[in-house]
Amino acid sequence: MKKLKSETVRWINSRRPILGALLLLAVLAGGAAARWQFFQPAVKASGAPTPGVRVSYDYAVTQPIPQSTDLNPARVALGGKLFHDARLSVDDTISCASCHNLAGGGVDNRSRSVGVRGAVGGINAPTVFNSGLNFVQFWDGRALTLEAQINGPVTHPLEMASSWQQVIGKLVQDPVYVQEFSKLYRDGLTAPNIKNALAEFERSLLTPNSRFDKFLRGDSNALVEQEKKGYALFQSYGCSSCHQGVNLGGNMYEKMGLMGDYFADRGNPTEADKGRFNVTGNPDNLHEFRVPSLRNVALTAPYFHDGSAKTLEDAIAVMVKYQLGRPMPDADLQSIAAFLRTLTGQYQGKPL
Repeated sequence: MKKLKSETVRWINSRRPILGALLLLAVLAGGAAARWQFFQPAVKASGAPTPGVRVSYDYAVTQPIPQSTDLNPARVALGGKLFHDARLSVDDTISCASCHNLAGGGVDNRSRSVGVRGAVGGINAPTVFNSGLNFVQFWDGRALTLEAQINGPVTHPLEMASSWQQVIGKLVQDPVYVQEFSKLYRDGLTAPNIKNALAEFERSLLTPNSRFDKFLRGDSNALVEQEKKGYALFQSYGCSSCHQGVNLGGNMYEKMGLMGDYFADRGNPTEADKGRFNVTGNPDNLHEFRVPSLRNVALTAPYFHDGSAKTLEDAIAVMVKYQLGRPMPDADLQSIAAFLRTLTGQYQGKPL
């Protein structure tokens, strides 16, 4: 039975691009999915518009980000303090917020993040916003939960370079922390409870009420015509076969370079380029990564795990070449970029 399950998983992984395309076709076919039609140019398979034809937008492709959560507010507040506390690092210089700036897109806008003593990491920091909506954490999916993810940066030698024994040794000297943990957790200030508080805070980092969310909730004027066309093109070109769901991504793995050898063309291979292979050791997972969320994507440059695309337009061009393997007129690329800029949401009621 174990062997059969393993072979089944291998078969699914090897055919994920085809299955994803079939899933998209099923979604676009409509079925019981709710649709909302707008009178504007439709999009052919080539991407060229046909004037005067209705275009269907399928709600099954994505949904608005929830506007509230049922999280414990006291634990969220505690986690927020820890998120900004540099004592989690070995030399008290780096906090979670150092690489995940909440005043921007939840990133540091560097190709590689800088840790303690100026150490440079090996991969681009993904956004912390809406990370609780991802099905796994890290580009290679090595953490199944936010709690498990937190262990990575705290102990990584190029990031915080600390240990939980060191962290607890510092925090127990802070009577405020001791009191708050004692109130919220039966066993007080422990490593699992620190991770849980941080994870609860990260789950609270939702960014609802983007213009696209308002559009999905029924406000047809939330997007201008170019942005609506960009959303139609985003679907017709096949972008939504990987970027779908409430987070417009973050719910599947995909290989970087389905339609071309991205890494050979880019050159200078690194260990991080191996992606999920570094976790599983399975050759089928080489260059495979968790599909990133597109929420707030206009704020999270540079793009990809290697930070190689400096602008949103650069990133779209790379995806068109290496993931779709088809030409795209510049006008279509600009319309898709315009649509993606509507995905910038709000944090704590204020626009990002």
